[in-house]
Amino acid sequence: MAMASIGPMSLIIIGIVALLIFGPKKLPELGKAFGSTLREFKNATKGLTDDDDDDKKKKELDK
Repeated sequence: MAMASIGPMSLIIIGIVALLIFGPKKLPELGKAFGSTLREFKNATKGLTDDDDDDKKKKELDK
């Protein structure tokens, strides 16, 4: 089963629920923490793909 895409109305509902749960003071801190986590994950996965590219180049040079 394919997942449905998240529409604008869903994002608004998620935002309101998050605001109610965490409050307006804590929400920016959570957003900042989430952004830094995504940035670290992106950098880590980029490093993995770069390593794979290096391995492919070495194999091609050995041939």
